[in-house]
Amino acid sequence: MHAGEQTALRDIVLVGGGHSHVVVLRRFAMCPLPGVRLTVICTDTHTPYSGMLPGYIAGHYRYDEVHIDLRRLAEFAGARYFREQVLGLDREQRKLLCAHRPPLAYDRLSINIGSMPAVNQVEGAAEHAIPVKPIRRFNERWLALLERVRQHAGVTTIAVVGAGAGGVELTLAMQYRLRKELRLLGRDPDELRFHLFSAAREILPTHNVRVRRAFEQVLVERAVVVHCDAEVRAVGSGHLRTARGEMLAADEIVWVTQAGGAPWLRDTGLALDGSGFIQVHDSLQTVSDPLIFAAGDCAAMVDQPLEKAGVFAVRQGRPLADNLRRSVLEQPLRAYHPQARWLALISTGDRYAVASRGALHTAGTWVWRWKDWIDRRFMARFNDLPAPAVAMTKPERGHGAVPLDAAESTQAISAIAMRCGGCGAKVGATVLSRALAAVHPLERDDVLIGLHAPDDAAVVRVPPGKAMVHTVDFFRAFIDDPWQFGRIAANHALGDIFAMGAEAQSATAIATVPPGLESKVEETLFQMMSGAIEVLNEAGCALVGGHSGEGSELALGFAINGLIDESLAGVMCKGGMRPGDQLILSKPIGTGTLFAAHARLQAKGRWIDAALLSMDQSSQLAASCLREHAATACTDLTGFGLLGHLVEMTRASGVDAEIDLAALPVLDGAAETSAAGILSSLQPANVRLRRALRDQELARVHPNYALLFDPQTAGGLLASVPAGRATACIEALRSLGYAKAACIGRVLPTGDELAPIRLKL
Repeated sequence: MHAGEQTALRDIVLVGGGHSHVVVLRRFAMCPLPGVRLTVICTDTHTPYSGMLPGYIAGHYRYDEVHIDLRRLAEFAGARYFREQVLGLDREQRKLLCAHRPPLAYDRLSINIGSMPAVNQVEGAAEHAIPVKPIRRFNERWLALLERVRQHAGVTTIAVVGAGAGGVELTLAMQYRLRKELRLLGRDPDELRFHLFSAAREILPTHNVRVRRAFEQVLVERAVVVHCDAEVRAVGSGHLRTARGEMLAADEIVWVTQAGGAPWLRDTGLALDGSGFIQVHDSLQTVSDPLIFAAGDCAAMVDQPLEKAGVFAVRQGRPLADNLRRSVLEQPLRAYHPQARWLALISTGDRYAVASRGALHTAGTWVWRWKDWIDRRFMARFNDLPAPAVAMTKPERGHGAVPLDAAESTQAISAIAMRCGGCGAKVGATVLSRALAAVHPLERDDVLIGLHAPDDAAVVRVPPGKAMVHTVDFFRAFIDDPWQFGRIAANHALGDIFAMGAEAQSATAIATVPPGLESKVEETLFQMMSGAIEVLNEAGCALVGGHSGEGSELALGFAINGLIDESLAGVMCKGGMRPGDQLILSKPIGTGTLFAAHARLQAKGRWIDAALLSMDQSSQLAASCLREHAATACTDLTGFGLLGHLVEMTRASGVDAEIDLAALPVLDGAAETSAAGILSSLQPANVRLRRALRDQELARVHPNYALLFDPQTAGGLLASVPAGRATACIEALRSLGYAKAACIGRVLPTGDELAPIRLKL
């Protein structure tokens, strides 16, 4: 977490995780600019390095070796990482429009999103071809193609459309890997037929003749049929047609032709070239808007058109980072001067490569080893990150303070001055009202006085025959995305209500926000409360009031009021477990160790993505399902961990229990991080409950043992269900989206041993 470490004066938002932006993140990590907050927003946490993609396809590299972990890199850089899809841009309000979250404000914006396939320009290509661009999405398509070829009996014909360096290299990589796969299956690799289509009169039109001849020879040797002067005009199910009327039946069609800009760019008002790419000056600043920059394949330099090659995106990273700094500091921008000639190292599928630079041509296995060394060294800069404390903390030489207007200067001085306590620590009324004006809490008929008519306190009617259920939860932020944090905080607080079998009625919030510029405090409150209110509204729970104050860290909590039948019919307490019941857990465990590892840069980004998705999943449907299957007892897993909450249930019920360690549903990566000794700060307190375990000495070697004590945030429901209904209950939970719901043990009669929990190994 970095959100509360310094006052944010300006926000630089990076859209996309392309080669230029990873360089920007690295440079800001090593030389941060005080007062400037970076946010990177991207749909994919693991961003591929295009230079190693053919090697990955050929099977020479593993997935993690060719992908940069964007979430981890952002954490290293002190940047916020938002996993989200951008849909548009409101330049007047300086906000990004997103698919699933509120608009996101920026002071400076940089776009590095690559290109999109031009399949819509060819009849049937969008429906029947597999586009390589955007590269970040190609992996899932490639894995699906790989499996289809494995399962396809007899001859498989694959057509690759596009014979530039990318198309030629991909063709040879695919052929190499697929032939190897068929051999492993005991099949004839000659069952594969490859066709390569070039709209030009030759392959590799931007390279010298010696390079072209070298690859022509390789393609002949590999029995790849090359079709030159063969522009593909139509694609159908299992076939394609060229401009000259040539038809080819093909089982798979891979599209590697020149792509265009993302469709959403057309509605931004930014100047675009004929292919839909953003026009930029040599400073990488857009020609339309001085606050917006663009780099990589999505940008088109108006003064010096460039080929769409990864080498330029990488080289643009440093001047882009420098000019983003300079723009924020209101200093003159510097020009980026691309090289006139560049080195291209093009592999032939096997561990052999051809070097091309201007008129230069050379080839050999040594060229592939050279390319491998260059690529691995590049990736090490972004994946082999030093511990957080090693990063430089001094600003880059020559960069001064962020310029502020008079009002901002006063606010900034106030933010870093000694702050008042008591009521003086409240968030200003104007800031609070503006932030809450943009969110819309649910309205309920039983809320008589609430946020729709604010007063000193809310007034809520208790319906006849109902009893009130009260709970409260509060904790500081553990991620830098206030919207996501707001959603998880609300889910966490609602968990107690659902675990009791109650209906959520109303909520009051308590929020702590770090001081700063009013616009930044307002934006943080708006994002956080937008996320929280979305969850509350979905649960039918009305936000009726709350309190906000200043603090060193972002934090949020809720007091939730729920309703239940006053006869307590249908209530699920901790004390109802009966011997013979099965123990069911609705969500996987492991959030504590994963986020401890994330703070130490020891967790993979996809592990954190999966953990956040689990924490963001409401337990409301799970609670209803458990009631329908006659659950006898229930609780939600939070800070005391699985063991702590189970011990509470056995004590209240007067029973013992057995946990099957192998059956525990575990979040991806949690076993690895806990085995590495990376544990939550609350873990030592939870471990004291190990005295409740039998045979713990034998169980300690099990990889899931430490996770018994792992504190959970917005964890799942732990319930006891009659044995005859457990299987149906689990099936129902999984059908509702709780994919890892599992039976983790059983309830036992009270035994003679003092320790109530038996561990099954």
